[in-house]
Amino acid sequence: MSLWERDDWPGMFAALRHHRPVSWHTEPEIPGLTLGPGAGFWSLVNYDDIVQASRHPEVFISGQGTNIPDFPPEVYEFLGSMINMDPPRHTQFRLIVNRGFTPRQVGAIEQSVHDRARSIVDAVASKGSCDFVTEIAAALPLQIICDMLGIPETDYRWIFDQTNIVLGASDPEYGGDITAAFLAAQELWRYAQELRASRLANPRDDITTAISQAEVDGHSLTPEEFGSFFVLLVAAGNETTRNAISHGMKALTDNPDQHRLWLDDFEGVAPTAVEEIIRWSTPVIHFRRTCVAQDVDLGGTRIEEGQKVVLWYNSANRDEQQFDDPYRFDVQRTPNEHVGFGGGGPHFCLGAHLARREIKVMFEELLRRLPDIHVSGEPEMLVSNFIHGIKRMPVEFSIPDDMR
Repeated sequence: MSLWERDDWPGMFAALRHHRPVSWHTEPEIPGLTLGPGAGFWSLVNYDDIVQASRHPEVFISGQGTNIPDFPPEVYEFLGSMINMDPPRHTQFRLIVNRGFTPRQVGAIEQSVHDRARSIVDAVASKGSCDFVTEIAAALPLQIICDMLGIPETDYRWIFDQTNIVLGASDPEYGGDITAAFLAAQELWRYAQELRASRLANPRDDITTAISQAEVDGHSLTPEEFGSFFVLLVAAGNETTRNAISHGMKALTDNPDQHRLWLDDFEGVAPTAVEEIIRWSTPVIHFRRTCVAQDVDLGGTRIEEGQKVVLWYNSANRDEQQFDDPYRFDVQRTPNEHVGFGGGGPHFCLGAHLARREIKVMFEELLRRLPDIHVSGEPEMLVSNFIHGIKRMPVEFSIPDDMR
């Protein structure tokens, strides 16, 4: 059975960590991709190897693609934005988009995050049950990233649907192949062009305006570059945090002692609880790099120039050499140097601070208003080897007295 078809991912990666920490795998045919299967790839499953590869971008580059399959260069430009770039271009691009994520910009939405989270919980509190993913977990990061970009509320649902298709390419519900994902990305790209043109004509205090106007060393983002970044931001800015919150709720249900610990001292436990939710969920399962140096030794294995190397973050976050009892969900875990936002280096997640804030605030409102909230049925998982996603998950809770 191939790597791509295994259901027992934890057991598979544990076996690889112990016996074949750097292992070679073949690639299958990808539905909708006409290039045929690729040449294969090396899997990195140990924490130390993944961190080493992440922090040596001059050896393991991103510019030849961060997905396992090979796509034409124009697809990387269109779909990947800066995650498919290497220095110095990546450095310049990131300096420009950082103008939209300054402490002032992020700090300005602090109250909005609280207000949005409170409204989301209030909207379901009188029901006694709901779908956690669509009504709670997805709502906050979607609303916040749309607010930051200046997207009108009437378009939130459309953005949500398109990003589901982009990141759900393997799932039959969302099209089941790369063609559907590419078409959805094109729609988002076209939307971005209209939004950018509107902000250049009528600037506002939002990320779209800030990034559209920003320059570094005389270079500003072209319309095409902004469109690609917009696709990346709306997808990564809501899908990954949504899944972290969803997995966090499932983990608290499965570990009622940890639920109680956090409930009894929310502020005291929150910093470590948020990090544990990110480690536990690992929303992005992997990214790929390509070796561009000759005769590289990694984990005792020779990696040849031009070969693909896949960094399995979900395996690194369960590495017994890095984490004590890694299969235990522990809201007080410390230290917790997980790779949920990447293994360091230039591609460390741009939105890490915002994601942490959204996770904390969402659970603050949930545990304050709905202290006995719990998952009441099996989650419906996204079919993907890239995004650790939950599509739907029922929860139940006692209706607060002020809602009766």
